[in-house]
Amino acid sequence: MSALDACGIDFGTSNSTAGWSRPGQSAGASLLLPLEDNKPTLPSVVFFHAEDAHVSYGRAALAEYLAGHEGRLMRSLKSLLGTSMIDEHTEIAGRALPFRALLAQFIGELKRRAEQAAGQTFTRAVLGRPVFFIDGDAAADQRAQDTLEAIARQSGLQEIAFQYEPIAAAFDYESTLTREELVLVVDIGGGTSDFTLIRLSPARALRSDRREDILASSGVHIGGTDFDRALSLASVMPMLGLGSLLKSGLQMPSAHYFNLATWHTINLAYTRKAWSQISELQRDAQDKTRLERLQSVVKERAGHWLAIQVEQAKIELSNSHSAQIDIDRIDAGQSLTLQRADMDGSIDALVASVEHTVARLLRDAGLAAAGIDTVFFTGGSSGVPLLRERILALTPQARSVEGDLFGSIGSGLAIDARRKFS
Repeated sequence: MSALDACGIDFGTSNSTAGWSRPGQSAGASLLLPLEDNKPTLPSVVFFHAEDAHVSYGRAALAEYLAGHEGRLMRSLKSLLGTSMIDEHTEIAGRALPFRALLAQFIGELKRRAEQAAGQTFTRAVLGRPVFFIDGDAAADQRAQDTLEAIARQSGLQEIAFQYEPIAAAFDYESTLTREELVLVVDIGGGTSDFTLIRLSPARALRSDRREDILASSGVHIGGTDFDRALSLASVMPMLGLGSLLKSGLQMPSAHYFNLATWHTINLAYTRKAWSQISELQRDAQDKTRLERLQSVVKERAGHWLAIQVEQAKIELSNSHSAQIDIDRIDAGQSLTLQRADMDGSIDALVASVEHTVARLLRDAGLAAAGIDTVFFTGGSSGVPLLRERILALTPQARSVEGDLFGSIGSGLAIDARRKFS
């Protein structure tokens, strides 16, 4: 076999990509394969139609859900890896679907689309993985990788290697260099934040073994979906009753709000048990209007729709100082205006944990911040202004470079696949 049958696969919490590096490819040509609508990203979303058992993926899945089709939307599938939920199941059209089978279905579709775009069957792949699937538990972290490998093999991959996602992003950045640099790679994905200190250069790129170039790697299980949840809990869920009082004077229980604010647990709010509990809380609430909004979200199965509104507000607030969330679907004529300061306040503790992880990485590497040439940002959530500001303050003399926020990892994995399997 040659490297032609080897690809790189970035199965992401929010978006996924596949890359292919092959001989004869023109310099500067994209390594990413088009996966949907001629775009290189496939949102990590699955929608099961209730009417005909049809399954949709990516942007099509989101569009059909938002258009009001009856069915079940699943997102942030990667967040299941390393948790006890991976061995559980969800109900789809009256039947139990194991979460492992759900992940296998999505990864199989991702590989099928990559092969269709390449006109080539892939039997070998380098898969990206966060530095830590699970913080502080090496055994659980290894189980998460083993689970991902077993699921990927079900799609027909015979040989699988893994690469840390920030190192893959470094390989992509390295392909643009003309001189040596010491680079801090900052990869803020949907579910994790990962960091690598690495020496990069055109000469080093020719080496098959890059271990001595990697000075340190670290990560923390915080990413864009955590920012979404924090913003939702601070700004949107109070409109549905979070923080309000019962007639007894006790505070409203928060479990249903956390479920609705967390992508991979939204469907838990739609169970008969949850509806019964919410109805009882509405009867006992001092502010019944807010609980009626909560009932509306659950009755209309609008949890994912609401989460999408919050995510869009986060993106808008990363580029401007205000954003508006329209909740007309659950309460006619109602909207919520958010300021960037609202988002900063809601995510401050999360950003502080990311900042501390980077500071510890630099300290453990025994490296003065002044020695870092470049901070390379990648990952869809690396554009959050507060996060960039805090990280760049740790490396004030380094230049800031933004890579392809959604594609650097997939491209780097393709480069690594060609290197590993040549």
